[in-house]
Amino acid sequence: MREYDYLIVGAGFAGSVLAERLASQLGRTCLVVDKRKHVAGNAHDNTNRDGVLTHTYGPHYFRTNSDRIVDYLSQFTDWHEVEYKILSYTHGKYWQFPINLNTFEQFLGRPSTSEEMQATLDQWRVPIEHPKNSEEVIISQVGVELYEMFFKNYTTKQWKRDPKELDASVCGRIPVRTNRDDRYLSDRFQALPKDGYTTMFGRMLDHELIDVELDTDYRRIKDVVRYQHMIYTGPIDEYFGRCYGQLPYRSLRFEPETIQTEYFQPAMQVNYPNSEAFTRIVELKHATGQKLPVTTIVREYPEDYGFNSEPYYPIPAPDAMAKYEKYRLRAEMETQVSFVGRLATYRYYNMDQVVGMALAEFEKLSKRPWVDRQIRIANPQRRTHVA
Repeated sequence: MREYDYLIVGAGFAGSVLAERLASQLGRTCLVVDKRKHVAGNAHDNTNRDGVLTHTYGPHYFRTNSDRIVDYLSQFTDWHEVEYKILSYTHGKYWQFPINLNTFEQFLGRPSTSEEMQATLDQWRVPIEHPKNSEEVIISQVGVELYEMFFKNYTTKQWKRDPKELDASVCGRIPVRTNRDDRYLSDRFQALPKDGYTTMFGRMLDHELIDVELDTDYRRIKDVVRYQHMIYTGPIDEYFGRCYGQLPYRSLRFEPETIQTEYFQPAMQVNYPNSEAFTRIVELKHATGQKLPVTTIVREYPEDYGFNSEPYYPIPAPDAMAKYEKYRLRAEMETQVSFVGRLATYRYYNMDQVVGMALAEFEKLSKRPWVDRQIRIANPQRRTHVA
């Protein structure tokens, strides 16, 4: 029977941040368990056999407005700063996206101004004071034609639901600008870990009080490992045996292809809001700055979520949230378990938000009464993964 202060389920952002803080700041022993064969969760990256750095589970564009979060993560990585640029391919050509003054000029076929764009959008938009869903939030900003060009089919493919059935936040998080700012994101800090996410996570978990066991289902070991508190970052419905039914998610399938050319497309990401089965093609080399004669692109296909697929996106719809609420109330009764992260709270969070959530949970745990059992070296045969 091995003994730890904390059993942490999941080696992604939430679990790794909490393990690092608990070990380095409070001297707590932690066993981090992940069912995958690697650390870093969905942020995992690796260099393929052609030498191209790719993100295994889709692009992870780190950005934040929080100096605190940048300072924290900078203990474990240097940064490669980048402005993420994406395009949308429709009507037989590439369009600037998110919608901005350049997009508007492409639509008109002539130069324009911010004032003309704003006046035109005011004419096109459908007045809706309080948009209730993703369709309403976009047509209330740019009207029906631009909504159908860039949003409607893309959203339907991605979620397998009509935008009218989805929360306004799904499309509302995409900006519409009347200037020439063509960045996908507007956060002050936009960068990728210089040596990759996986290396950053390896450094976070490289501590004598942290053990990491990969390719391991926590349910197989939780009864043979003694611990005081569990931090759970997996799907909340799975924790409770799906007693209220399976929560709906969208899953993804990724098809990488290495091409014998320096670049394949004109931007890091190109959206395809039409009849193609995939939603986007990502060429991460635009962001990493690698200098190679070859490139790797990844086509991303949305898929139904089932027992043999990964849960990527919680469905932001009223019926899904009603089911999650039952699990949330039950989770509140689990005094010796902390539910942290996207899957455990059934919310779509950006990476910096998950880091912030984990740091906040650490502050809460550090104030809890603690029975110190003087367990300080968890396992002399450490199983910590070092990237």
